Amino acid sequence: MTGPTPDRPDADRHPADHPEPAGSTGWAASAGAPDRTAPAQDTGLRDTGLRDTGLRDTGSAQDADPAEGSGPAGRRSGLRNPEAAVRGLGAGTLGLEALVLLLAIQPIRLVGGHFGGAAIAATVALAVAAVLLAGLMRRPWAWTAGTVLQGLLLLAGLLHWSLFGLGVIFALVWAYALHVRRVILG
Repeated sequence: MTGPTPDRPDADRHPADHPEPAGSTGWAASAGAPDRTAPAQDTGLRDTGLRDTGLRDTGSAQDADPAEGSGPAGRRSGLRNPEAAVRGLGAGTLGLEALVLLLAIQPIRLVGGHFGGAAIAATVALAVAAVLLAGLMRRPWAWTAGTVLQGLLLLAGLLHWSLFGLGVIFALVWAYALHVRRVILG
């Protein structure tokens, strides 16, 4: 905040803008800066240089109990809403998977072989399931269903080798999302 306030009447005053009158003790004294030559008053603050800012030192990380977590209510991640962040990660992963599956239809169609039609139908069904699960990530069973979806994509690899490749990639991405969920939510 710039400009004067009740506790800082000359906050916008700069020494170059206002020459000091004769006999004054200097710009710092007229601007309300604390006199460093006077003995410090005991304000109950630790001597951390925070005396002038009005901020309090709440202690160091060594003072905190590690079993309590680093935030309110034992929150470990530092996120405002870790549940929503994890849901967003799961929904984003499933949404990306659905998009990649839909984009994989054309290559499967061109090099599909004798299982081309079944592979395309499985790809569309898996993409629709991924979109539906992305929208249902608030449900507690959605993470388990997402894991089952990764298994089904691996099984679809029996219809076309490219689906198996996508299944391996997205199974690894889903495993990482589950790991992040476990780390953030505990």
